[in-house]
This record gives sequence, C-alpha cells and structure tokens, in this order.
Amino acid sequence: MKNKIKTLVLLAVLTAVIVWVGEIIGGTYGMVIALVIAAGINFFSYWFSDKIVLKMYRAQEVSPNEVPHVYETVTKLTVVAGLPMPKIFLIPEESPNAFATGRNPEHAVVAVTIGLVNLMNKEELEGVLAHELAHIKNRDILISSVAATIAGAVMVLARMAGFAAMLGGRRSDDSGSGGGIIGLILMSIMAPIAAMIIQMAMSRSREFLADSTGAGFIGNPKGLSGALTKLESYSRNLPMDVNPSTAHMFIVNPLSGKSLIYLFSTHPSLEERIQNLGGGIMADKNKRDLKPNKEEEAAKSFRDNLS
Repeated sequence: MKNKIKTLVLLAVLTAVIVWVGEIIGGTYGMVIALVIAAGINFFSYWFSDKIVLKMYRAQEVSPNEVPHVYETVTKLTVVAGLPMPKIFLIPEESPNAFATGRNPEHAVVAVTIGLVNLMNKEELEGVLAHELAHIKNRDILISSVAATIAGAVMVLARMAGFAAMLGGRRSDDSGSGGGIIGLILMSIMAPIAAMIIQMAMSRSREFLADSTGAGFIGNPKGLSGALTKLESYSRNLPMDVNPSTAHMFIVNPLSGKSLIYLFSTHPSLEERIQNLGGGIMADKNKRDLKPNKEEEAAKSFRDNLS
C-alpha cells in the first residue's frame, strides 16, 4: 500500500511539473495542452514503463533451455519467497548487472546481462537473483519503473525549456501569467536535479531492504556480498551505455565512476551495503576472483546468436 501511495504521489508531481512548464511556455493554452500530455505520460508510465525499459536495453525473453541454471535458481527462490514465476530476460551487454521490473508480482520480469551470467558463480548468481526477487516481493518494481519514466520525461522537459529559453521564451504580453524566459532557464537547470533527487530517494533505501530480504530468502548473505564486490569492480571498469534516468533500477550503478552523474549516485556505497548485510566475505578475495565463468555455455551461445 505504501508503494502504491508513493506511485500516485510521483504521478501527481509529474503532472504538476508538466503543467507548470506548459504555463511557462504557452500560458493558459500551454497549461491545457500540458495537462493532456501529462495524462498520456501517466497512462503509459503505469501500463508500459516496464516494456519501455526492456526495449531500451534490447532485452529478450529467454527459455529455460537457453539459461537453465538461471531458471532453476529463480524457480527455487520463488518457492521460498512465495512469488509467482517471473519472466526471464537477457540483456546483450558484457557489463554484469541486473534489474527487476513490472506492474506487480503477477507481471514481473527479471532481466540479467550476459556479462552477469558469465561472471557469477552459482552462489553469487543466487544472491543477485534473490535481490531482484526481493524487489518484486517488496512491491517496489512498479515505482522503480515509473520513476525511470518520470525522470526521462523530466529530462526531456528540461531540454525543451532550455530550447525555448534560447528562442526568447514566451512574450510577456501573452495571455495568462508565467515566468517567461527566467522561468524557462530555472526549469532547464532545476529539472535534471529534481529527477536525480527522485531517483536517489526511491533507490537508496530500497536497495538496503532488497539486500536484506534477498539474503533472507537464501539464509546466507555471503553470495550476495561476493556478487556486489564483483559487480562494483566491473561496473567501474566496464560501464554500461545506459540512460541515466534508469540507473536506479540496476542492482549496482551501471554508470562509470568517471562520470559526473556518478557523484549523485542512486545507490548506496558497496561498503554500506555489505555492512548492512553483516559482512560475510573477504572483499579482497572476491576482487581477485574476477574471471568470467566459462561454464555458462548457454549464455555464450545466446550472445553469439545476437551478433
């Protein structure tokens, strides 16, 4: 219920921001048009945000025959968690990462990259998949997907406002009141910051909770702790080409450590997450064990077919 309320609040905030931009750009008429646009975005955010994200990363649904070890692990964990079996999607990316999405547990998807399937050993893969199923169990997959859609929409609005400001903004003698060029400039600056704040607020606390819940499914935090150590190292050295508006959805921040946006990370630090799990590993040992798992032939074959 709490996440449903948060989702409604997010959609209401999005509507208010879009209407505000419409008023700045086009006065009263702009507000009306913006309200219609906001209604459309709200509809698509609720029903299609998961499909938009999956398509963005060229994720493809896979069968049990293609990644049997992933299906076997997820099937076992769903029984423990009391969840219906989600769909499994594979992302054609070498950088290891994963996310869960969907409207609810009955329409859930767990997406993993080829790099993650190749890199993780059995225990670590179990930890990652348990973490993603925890997001489904905790019902924060919808709000995460909606937040991604909203952040993307806000970024677009910021670019529109900046473009309108360059053209001189709305004339002061137009009908209705508005902030004119000053409002447009403020909008183009503040909107991206607001989008980052939304993502950070939605992501950091839920990552801690998903870590703890996922470790509870397994009964041991060691696998997830080891996976997080590997993922953190690889994501810094082999970052994914991602839309920043979706960064909060992944198990670890997929953006490069050299990116300015990384300073406004949507994820807690590795040290905080492992401490939250109660330690459980020797981090140095895992950092040395970074060779891909060559035994995952099913994932390799799928990757070859994509190329």
